[in-house]
Order: sequence, then C-alpha cells, then structure tokens
Amino acid sequence: MTSQQRQSKILSLINEKGFISIDELVELFAVTPQTIRRDLNQMADANKIRRHHGGAERESSTENEDYQSRKINHLEAKKKIAQQVADMVPNGSSLFINIGTSTEMVARALLKHSALRIVTNNIHVASILSANEDFQVIIAAGEVRHSDGGIVGEATCDFISQFNMEIGIIGISGIGNDGSLLDYDFREVKVAQAIIANSRKVILAADNSKFGRTAMVKQANINQINALVTDRQVPEDVDKILKEQNIEVFICG
Repeated sequence: MTSQQRQSKILSLINEKGFISIDELVELFAVTPQTIRRDLNQMADANKIRRHHGGAERESSTENEDYQSRKINHLEAKKKIAQQVADMVPNGSSLFINIGTSTEMVARALLKHSALRIVTNNIHVASILSANEDFQVIIAAGEVRHSDGGIVGEATCDFISQFNMEIGIIGISGIGNDGSLLDYDFREVKVAQAIIANSRKVILAADNSKFGRTAMVKQANINQINALVTDRQVPEDVDKILKEQNIEVFICG
C-alpha cells in the first residue's frame, strides 16, 4: 500500500469516527508509529485533519482557514496550476473567475493575455486584471465579504446569470471521495453554481490539499466540470469518476 492510499483510508476513518489514535492506526495498517506520525503530519500540513498528541481528528467542516493563511499555503503548487489554467485560455476569450486564492493566482498568470473579457465576483481578481488595459473587467454586484473580498448573495447570482461566457474558472474548498465539490458559505456556493450553469467550459483549479477535505455546503459535483487542473495524482475514487465522465485532467507536479 502506498502512502497516498494509506492516507486516503486514514482520512475516511477520521471522517467516520471524528478522532483516531496513532496506536489504532499502527495496528490497523501494520506499520511503525513513525510511519503513521509522518502520514498524519503530511495530512495536517495539507489541512485535511487536525493533528493532536496521540492521534488526529476531523478538520472543521464549518469554518475555513483565514484568508492570509490560504494565500501562502501550497503557493508553489498554486503557481503551477495557475499557469496551466492560463495556458488553456485563448486570447480574446470571455470568462468568469470566482472567489479563491487559487483563482487570484490564475488572474496573475493571465496578465500577458490580450483582449480578455472577464466577469468576476472577487475584488482581488478585478484589481489584478485591471492592470491590463486590453482587458474588459466587469465586477459583479452584491455584498462584499470582508474576510476575503468575495462578492456574494442573491444579487450576485442574478448578475452572473445575465452572461453566457466561454470559460468559467472556479476554485473549491474541498473535494469529497464521491466527487462532491464542497465549500463553507452557502452564498458563495450559489454564485459558483450560477457560474457553472452559464459557462460553456468549466475549469476547476484545485491543489492536492483539497482532496478528502470536508466542508458543510455542497457546491456541485465534479462531473459538472470539463477540466481539472491539479498538482498531484488524483485519489482513486475521484479518478474513477473523472475517467467515467471523460473529464480532462492536467497534473502539473
């Protein structure tokens, strides 16, 4: 069993039980305590679990990390993902870009493009892209979320639904083993659903820490996207769904 397979099973156990001890995992997998500690530390670094002395517990499904922490976590992976996403956007395209630190990185990677028409509900994305005078940047109406500059609410959904864009670029907080795309704020989720519904092609930018991560609101299912851009091999259960649905996967490790 590879470390990735073992960590996937550990995550399922923690999500099922809430807490599990190192001793239980050592007995279950017949490996050393050092191996389990290494697995748990890696999973905690990826924000999939909360590490405790003697074991680990579920990460909160109701509260996300603060914005400044999310900006610096997995930075190199996000840069590679952002560049791959940007390479998939032709000059002259129309696109949605939603809330998230990964999508903000995509905005930076798009700055050398020409003649893009962008609708966004992310103040930071709008600020980044406005540096290119050849772009038309339209910012959605709605309530500004103080924590991260996201714009959310019914007015935002109505605004997004006026457009029919070639590409929708979205981020996500968590991806369940059943392919569920998960987030923390139901208002943000409704806007993301509007973006998916009004995009001809949907690209999901998600680093490996998002797989197996829990959040309380279901945004969509991974079978509703057209392409996934990530930085590591996708977990087996999700990979099966992607193959069954003929969804493109780009791994920029």
